[in-house]
Amino acid sequence: MKCNVGKADKIIRLVIGIFVIIAGLYFKSWWGVIGLILLLSALLRWCPAYILFGFSTCKPDEK
Repeated sequence: MKCNVGKADKIIRLVIGIFVIIAGLYFKSWWGVIGLILLLSALLRWCPAYILFGFSTCKPDEK
């Protein structure tokens, strides 16, 4: 897997992912699963949706 999530994107995904997980647990909703997906993509620095659109937020020296 080639890195396609940059540093700023990674931080945003981590923060939003944690918030969505907490909200999902608080409201007892399945939305928490989306937070897990965001966390996983941040930790792996790889997003399958970016591949579909040929998009990358990584700088060339981060790859």
